[in-house]
Amino acid sequence: MNTILPQEIRELLKDSDALMPAIAQDSLSGEVLMLAYVNAESLALTIESGFATYFSRSRNQIWKKGETSGHLQKIVSISLDCDGDAILFQVSQEGSACHTGEFTCFHREVFPAADAESNDITE
Repeated sequence: MNTILPQEIRELLKDSDALMPAIAQDSLSGEVLMLAYVNAESLALTIESGFATYFSRSRNQIWKKGETSGHLQKIVSISLDCDGDAILFQVSQEGSACHTGEFTCFHREVFPAADAESNDITE
């Protein structure tokens, strides 16, 4: 299958032939769920199907999130960053986002917010 990304969206991308990092974020909680990559075809498939579809760098192929596990990501909204070289999928997550079974891939906190002395951003 070779789905084409609409020209008006291609024009917003910094390089429509490159892989772009795609952040999946829970649309209700705002929690970051995972980071993966998309190319023009997987982004077009995402827009067409309404479900997050990524490009696997290790397998060199397109994959629909949850296709085998059932842990689908239903797209709520898609946003590009200001440079057009990163994308944000706000999703409704079915089951866990992480292949380890955790809800989010970002479950290993290395600098806990609870240990921060202050939220003050000045030195």
